[in-house]
Amino acid sequence: MDVFNCDLMHSHVLIEVFTTEIAVHKIDIALAQLDTPFLYVDKPQFLRNIRRMKEKIEGHKVELRTHFKTLKSLEGAPYLYQDKASPITVSTLKEAEALAEDGYKNLTYAVGIAPQKLPRVKSLISKGTNLSILLDSMSQAAAVSSFCKDNNCDIPVWIEIDCDNHRAGIKPESSDLLEVANILYKGDVTIRGVLTHAGGSYACSTPDQLLKAANEEKNSVIFAASRLKDAGIPCPYTSIGSTPTALSYADLTGITEVRAGVFPFFDLVMAGIGVCEISEIALSVVTTVIGYNAEKNWLLIDAGWMALSRDRGTSSQQRDCGYGLVCDFDGHVIDSLYVDGANQEHGIIVSTDGYDMSSIKVGTKLRILPNHACATAGMHLNYQVIDKDSDSHEVWNRILGW
Repeated sequence: MDVFNCDLMHSHVLIEVFTTEIAVHKIDIALAQLDTPFLYVDKPQFLRNIRRMKEKIEGHKVELRTHFKTLKSLEGAPYLYQDKASPITVSTLKEAEALAEDGYKNLTYAVGIAPQKLPRVKSLISKGTNLSILLDSMSQAAAVSSFCKDNNCDIPVWIEIDCDNHRAGIKPESSDLLEVANILYKGDVTIRGVLTHAGGSYACSTPDQLLKAANEEKNSVIFAASRLKDAGIPCPYTSIGSTPTALSYADLTGITEVRAGVFPFFDLVMAGIGVCEISEIALSVVTTVIGYNAEKNWLLIDAGWMALSRDRGTSSQQRDCGYGLVCDFDGHVIDSLYVDGANQEHGIIVSTDGYDMSSIKVGTKLRILPNHACATAGMHLNYQVIDKDSDSHEVWNRILGW
């Protein structure tokens, strides 16, 4: 049965069964003792999502430098990375420091560098971490060059390319590209290569749009790299990636690595783009029904925007999922319900078809699928990782801070 279009009466029965059945499995007993809200990871689906991406990228004969920013968990890292030498992308130096301490050494800090963070970068490199940084301006290039000269060190650099006018980076045809590269090259700073992120792919909704975004992403760094090489400036690597484009590439000739991050969990934004099914979302927030507003036919839950995040990434998509879609505790979508409002610690569930909310009793546990997995996980200390196939329950701690 398609869980996205599951029968409403069936979903209702599933909820009632959960509230009356006696738990007999270890994981049911463990979860029943947890306070809500908490993050629930469907481990078998998590592993299937990782396998899908790895098979896709490895089929193109390039490296997958998986982004750590979504997972942020050392306990979960071995499922993402084959070994401690695997290439990893991070979004904070706190992630880099935690990974390095745990023995992971091949890291790219893929956020534009702020000069005051260079001492932390140098410290990691001095301890044997192969850490590279990202920049897209002459002022950053000058700061890195000056820092390396003053501290007798070398910090490998990626030059960020703007492939779709989405956020940061240098246009591949801009004269700034050669000027930035020359500052680094003349300052004896290692240029690792050129890197881009197809952030604009998040606005796609068809396979043709995704393929177009993927090709533009690829072609932008290949052109930028050729300009540097023609100018006599080494540019050994080309790095591209976003989850939507990574699952859409037709040809990666000229590319050395792909970066992607949210794919282990997926989320409603990814489902709206069309790169996953709602049934493939491996992350949800478990919440408890704490009230019913009869006048408005609202359910109140103990997961507000602190637990779900304020991200409304689906609001511009064909289906606006509010602050998240509602599932019963077993993960079956209740098709007409979604979280329409979110206060700090209260969520408000409404129905699109007059579903009688009073049938869902106070104390019932529900699961909310997130709009943006990274944002939703952001305020939680850990994941409750569930494998129903093996009746196992693990707790994976999250790395917090910057």
